[in-house]
Amino acid sequence: MSLGQQDGPRERTQVGLAAARARGRTGGRPPKMTPNKIRQARKMRDSGMSQLEIAEILGVGRTTLYRHLK
Repeated sequence: MSLGQQDGPRERTQVGLAAARARGRTGGRPPKMTPNKIRQARKMRDSGMSQLEIAEILGVGRTTLYRHLK
């Protein structure tokens, strides 16, 4: 593939991403912990539940829970 052909896909990708952003779309994986889940996890922790139990109930991993409950 020559250097001139390599720019085409990259440019088309950038144009497509810019068009998606203009329509209000953002890329990436959706967050697992919603603000509601974070509030719920804090209440559970304050009531004395272990973080492992909270993670299992909310359906998230322990590290995800720890990250949001710092």
